Order: sequence, then structure tokens, then C-alpha cells
Amino acid sequence: MLVLLSLVLLCWDMVFPEPAIQCGSENEPSPEWMVNHTLTPGDLRELRVESVKTSVAAEDYSILMNISWILRADASIRLLKATKICVTGKNSFQSYSCVRCNYTEAFQTQTRPSGGKWMFSYIGFPIELNTLYFVGAHNIPNANMNEDSPSLSVNFTSPGCLDRVMKYKKKCIEAGSLWDPNITACKKDEKIVEVNFTTSPLGNKYMAVIQNNFSTATSLLELPARSKLTRTSIMVPVTEDSEGAVVQLVPYFRTCGYDCIRRKGTVVLCPQTGGSFPADNSRHVLSGWLPLLLLALLMATWVLAVGIYRMWRHERNRTPLPTTALLPLIKVLVVYPSEICFQHTVCYFTEFLQNHCRSEVILDKWQKKKIAEMGPVHWLTTQKQAADKIIFLLSDDVNTICDGTCGRSEGGPRENSQDLFPLAFNFFCSDLRSQTHVHKYMVVYFKEADTKDDYHALNICPKYRLMKEATAFCKELLHAEQHVSARKRLRACHSSCSFV
Repeated sequence: MLVLLSLVLLCWDMVFPEPAIQCGSENEPSPEWMVNHTLTPGDLRELRVESVKTSVAAEDYSILMNISWILRADASIRLLKATKICVTGKNSFQSYSCVRCNYTEAFQTQTRPSGGKWMFSYIGFPIELNTLYFVGAHNIPNANMNEDSPSLSVNFTSPGCLDRVMKYKKKCIEAGSLWDPNITACKKDEKIVEVNFTTSPLGNKYMAVIQNNFSTATSLLELPARSKLTRTSIMVPVTEDSEGAVVQLVPYFRTCGYDCIRRKGTVVLCPQTGGSFPADNSRHVLSGWLPLLLLALLMATWVLAVGIYRMWRHERNRTPLPTTALLPLIKVLVVYPSEICFQHTVCYFTEFLQNHCRSEVILDKWQKKKIAEMGPVHWLTTQKQAADKIIFLLSDDVNTICDGTCGRSEGGPRENSQDLFPLAFNFFCSDLRSQTHVHKYMVVYFKEADTKDDYHALNICPKYRLMKEATAFCKELLHAEQHVSARKRLRACHSSCSFV
């Protein structure tokens, strides 16, 4: 029976070969759009996008999109001639390109002869770092003019240089994505930490930064030009206990300066190097004490086994005590104006909340897809209700400095937060009028920053300056209760909120 079925499938493939695709660029409207069609094929069943690495030359790779789609299994598949895919990229500049994939044969069946769905894929469209892409596809011939054209689209956000695929991009390699310094950091004494690492051929300048308990210690190292790949160390002077602190290695490479990929490690105690006995004496002492050591080990094992058995017997007769659940993390919604540098200010503050204040942080930049699906007003309303605290993060950093350090395409200002800060402020004023959720709001700033006239109402919120008031801020975030009447705050900010 199986042999007969195989022969039938073989004959079918010879008479009706399976369709394949032939793809080429087509940025202009398809010719079929100008022709009136009595019947047209339906839309696609599924559309997927992922990044792939392709080798262009020796040690040179290209990162492209792998776009795959599945056809809908219905009778309209017999009318299908081609599928057109268009990609729009939005970053510091916008890109747009399309390809048309023609099917080499007409479809005779709704599914493959083997039983699976018709599935095709196309590899193309170069991918840039940290870019939002809108990928849309529709079948040809498409719907007539003034008719609904069935299509399918997905969003794809390309990751940064630390991604397992994107790290092979040339720009990432030049920033140190493939460099593994293998950092080890140990505390030699109370005032010195030794940081060991493997150098990179991309540069000869390195800076070691040790952060612990809101203090920072740094040290620079410059090696001779064109030095070989070798193991080296930096001595970092510290002023307080640094065991367990985070050490960050900041390289200086030609293409990215000090804004290259940074690597991290943890400070531990250096191994003790004490004096050793002569070999003959050590062997003599070991041979004399070995029987006693074995006897002591056996005795300790027997005592431990008896103790464990008695504890087990004792615990069997006891009523188990109820276990206490761990306290949940505090949900914190962070809102920041567009002029703040995301990479150096918002990310640093987020890391502080997670590591020191037991907080689960909600950021708009981490939920771009949800915001696109829900809309900013619905998304912000949902997050405000779910959050335990809402923090307005302020700073007086100069915008041009942030642009030069972060880069506009990788975490710089003006990328995605320009609309949420005024919207959050409107919610704040509305809550003050209705006397609801007032206790949730706080203001945090890193330097001496004053709120703008348009947001003067924020002055009534609890304000904390980091890192000067870090302890008080965490205490307020975790334990403090609101003691100020919302009615008094409402009268204080009525004039400011009335203009929003």
C-alpha cells in the first residue's frame, strides 16, 4: 500500500510540479492593479519575520530578514499568481522597498500533495540596528480599485549589538561585540582592586569602573600602540568595602570612542598565597596524620547521619507550619520628558530601582509593540492602574551632550517618549481633581532641576534627588504612607492644571 501511494505521488509531481517562487524588486504599483478582475485570491494565512546571518566574504557578514508566509487553504488559491512584500523601516531616517515573488506554477490543490500547507520564504532586506520595521504582504492579483484589499502585516524591531545574530554586523564587531575580555576582579587589600582582562586588537585604551553603595572608583590604562592580544591588569584604588561590587570595563575603540560595548564582572577576594613547607616535610606530616584524619572523618559522618535521622523522626511528629509567601515586587511606572538621555539617565535609574528598591519597572520604550496595538492613552491608563508608584523623572542634562554620547539611533532622546510625559501629566492633574491615586506620584531628579512652568504642579509631589537622597527615596517607595491631604494639594495646583 505504501509503495502504491509513493508511486501515485511521484506521478503527480511529474505531471503537476510543485510551484516555486522567483523574486525581484518592484517598488512601483503592480500592473495587475490597473486591470479589473472578476475574482481575486484571498489573503495570507500567516506572516513571520526573523533575522539571519549570511556570509558575504571572509569575516564579513550581512544581516538580512528571513520573511516566510503560509497561504490560506481555500479555492481562491487557484487564482494566485504572486505575492508582494513591502518593508518600511523607521529610525533616524525612513526606508521603503518592495519585492514581488512570482509563483512558477499554477496551484492545483489547496495544500501540498504531502498534506502540509503551502509555505514559502524570502531572504533579503538588510537590517539596521535598533530599527522598527513594518512588514506587509498581499497576494496578486489584488483587489480592484475602491475595494478592500486583503493583506497581512507584522512589526519587527531589530535588536542591538548584544543579540546573537546582530553581533556579527560590521558596526557591532567594530564596537567589540565579538570581544571576550574574560574579566576577573579581586580585592588585593582594603584600598586596591586588581582587574584582569584580555585586551582587544580594536584599541589600546581601557577604563575600569567599580560601583558599590552609590560610590564609583575609576582607573585608566593605555597600552603601547599595536600591542598584541594579551592578558593585562588595571589597579583600581577604592575608598570602602568593594567585595561583591560590580566592575565595568570601558574600552576605547577608534570607531566608537568610549561609547563601545562594555563588559561587566564582580569583585571577589584574591586567593591567599601563603608560604609552603618543604616537599619531604609535607609528605612526612601527611603520612603521620592521615590515619587520624580518616578516623575523624568517619566519626563525623556517623554523628551527622545520626543527627539527620533524629531530626527526621522529630519533624515527622510535628505539625508543619504555614509557609510565608515572598512579598511581591513594587510595580513602578517611570515617565520622563523627551530631552532626557535614555541610555545614560533612564537606564541607570531603572537599574537602580531593580537592584536597590525591589521594583518591577514599566517603561514605554520596552513596550513599543503594546503601545502600537493599544494606543498611548489606553496603554498609559492601564499601566497607571496597575502601578503602585508613578515616578516623573527629571534632569537638567543638556540635549546636545546626550546626542554626542548616546547617538540618536541608539537610546538617544526624542526617540519615543515625547508624547507620554504630557499625557501622564494630564492624568496627574485629573487624579488631583478627583482625589484618586494621588499617593502614587513622586518626582525624582539627578541634579538641581526645577520643573517647567507648564508642569509646575509637580512641585507638590514628594521630590528626591539621586543619589544624595537615595536612602530616603527607597524608604518612601517601599514603606512610606501619604500623610498630606489631597484636598490641600488640589488647591495648590489648581491654577497650573487648569491650563493643560
